[in-house]
Amino acid sequence: MTTKQLIESGKAILGIEFGSTRIKAVLIDTDNKPIAQGAHEWENQLVDGLWTYSIDAIWNGLQDCYADLRKDVQKQYGCEIESLAAIGFSAMMHGYMALNEKQEILVPFRTWRNTNTGKAAAELSKLFNYNIPLRWSISHLYECILEGNEHVKDIRFLTTLAGYVHWQLTGEFVLGVGDASGMIPVDPATKTYDAAMVEKFDAILASKGLPYRLLDILPKSLNAGESAGTLTEKGAKMLDASGHLKPGIPLCPPEGDAGTGMVATNAVKQRTGNVSAGTSSFSMIVLEKPLSKPYEAIDLVTTPDGSLVAMVHCNNCTSDINAWVGLFKEYQEMLGIPVDVSELYKKLFNKALEGDPDCGGLMAYNYVSGEPVTGLAEGRPLFVRSATDKFNLANLMRAQLYGAIGVLKIGNDILLKEENVKVDRITGHGGYFKSAGVGQRVLAAALNSPISVMETAGEGGAWGIALLAGYLINKNGKNLADYLEEVVFAGNTGTSIAPTAEDVAGFEKYIENYKKCLPIEQAAVEHK
Repeated sequence: MTTKQLIESGKAILGIEFGSTRIKAVLIDTDNKPIAQGAHEWENQLVDGLWTYSIDAIWNGLQDCYADLRKDVQKQYGCEIESLAAIGFSAMMHGYMALNEKQEILVPFRTWRNTNTGKAAAELSKLFNYNIPLRWSISHLYECILEGNEHVKDIRFLTTLAGYVHWQLTGEFVLGVGDASGMIPVDPATKTYDAAMVEKFDAILASKGLPYRLLDILPKSLNAGESAGTLTEKGAKMLDASGHLKPGIPLCPPEGDAGTGMVATNAVKQRTGNVSAGTSSFSMIVLEKPLSKPYEAIDLVTTPDGSLVAMVHCNNCTSDINAWVGLFKEYQEMLGIPVDVSELYKKLFNKALEGDPDCGGLMAYNYVSGEPVTGLAEGRPLFVRSATDKFNLANLMRAQLYGAIGVLKIGNDILLKEENVKVDRITGHGGYFKSAGVGQRVLAAALNSPISVMETAGEGGAWGIALLAGYLINKNGKNLADYLEEVVFAGNTGTSIAPTAEDVAGFEKYIENYKKCLPIEQAAVEHK
C-alpha cells in the first residue's frame, strides 16, 4: 500500500499537541513513521498579570494547524484526509480551565507558567504531606478559593487544555492518567486520583459551602490504551473547517506534554528517563520506588500507564538563547549579510564548545518568568560577569547553554545525589538538542550521565501522542513499555554521548557560582 492509498483508506493516525509556542500535528503510517505534518504558531498573553491563551486562540489555532496538515498531505500525496484510524490530543500540562454547567469558561485559561499560587501550594503540600507544585490545577483552584473569587461557586468542570479540547470534540470528559496526575496526585496502585487527598480537599470545599465535591468536577482518569470516545459530528467540524473529515474516529486518552515526551523517547520503563528542553524544560525519571520524603523541587507524576515518575519542571529554557541569537541575527543583517537562522544557531552552539568548561566565570539566568525550583516568583533575564572573567563569544554562548539547564541540574542533583535514584538511560528531545551533539554534551556534563538523542527526537510530543493513539488500536495485549520497546523503537536507543571529567567539573563549578549569585537575580526582580 502506498502512503497515498493508506491516507485515502483512513489507516493513518493523527497526533496533535498544543505546545507553548506552536500547535503541531503529525500524521503517522502503520509503521509509526511520520508521513505529514502541520503547525500553527501562537504565543501566550499576559492578561491582568496572568499568562493565558484565549478560547478563540485555541480553536483558531487548532483549525489552522489541521488545515496546514491537509495542505501538506495534498502537496505530498495529492489526496484528501477523509477519515483516520485514530486521533490523540495532548497539550501543556497543569493550569486551570474552570467551566460552568453550560461548558463556558469562567475565567481566562491559566497556564502552567503562572506562579501566583504560592499560598495555596504551600498549604496543600502541608495538608497532603506531598509536594504540590504552583502550576497544578488543584493549586489554582485552592488559590481561587482562598482569594474568595466569585466564579468558584459556579464551577462544574475543571480540566486541562488537552482534556478540554478532547471533551469538546468527543463529548467525553476524561483525561489520561499522566495529565490527571498534574491536577491532583494520582495513586499508582489505583491509577486514579489519590482517595485520601480527595477526601481532605472535599472537607475544604464543604467548609467553604461550595456545592460540589472534587470528583464531581474532575475528568475521569484513563490509562493508556483505554477507549476515550470517538470524534462526534460536531467535533469533526470543529477540527476540520473544510468539512472533509468524517466522525466516528476513535480517540486515545488526552495526555500532557510530559507524558508524550516519555513516549516519544521510549522512556516509560522504570530506570529510564528523558529531558525535554525547549521553551520550558523538564526531566522525567521513572522510579523503582517512592522517594524518601517530599521535595519542593521534585514533582511526582505518572507515565501514561500509571507508573510513578519524578519530574523536575523548569519554567524557562531556550527563550533567552533565542533572544541572544536574535541579537546576532540583527547585527548580521545590519552588515548586509544574508542570514540563515538555522545555520546561525548551529555555528553559535558549536562555538560554545570552544569555551572554558566553567564558562570563564560568566553567568546567565534565563528567567523570562519565575522559577519555583529556585524560589523566584518572577523572572528577569540576566547576564552577569566580573571584570576579570573571560568575556568572549565562546564563553558567552556556553554560559547561555549552561544557564538554560541550570535549574534542571539543581533539581536532578537531589534525585541522583541525595536519593541515589538509578537511571539506565536518559534521552533528550526538543529544540535544545537540534544542533547535533552540542546540547547532548552540555546535558551530559550537567547530569554526569550519558545522554541519548534519537533521530525522531525532533518530532516531539505530537508524534508521542500519535503513538499513544496507535497503541489504542494496535496494542495486541502488550503493555505500553513493551509496545514501545518492541514495536515502535525495535531496540533503537539513539546516539549516546558520555560526559567528560573536564566538562563535569566545569559545570559543577558553574552551578556553585550560579547558586551563590541567585540573590543578584532576586534583586533584579525586586528593583525592576
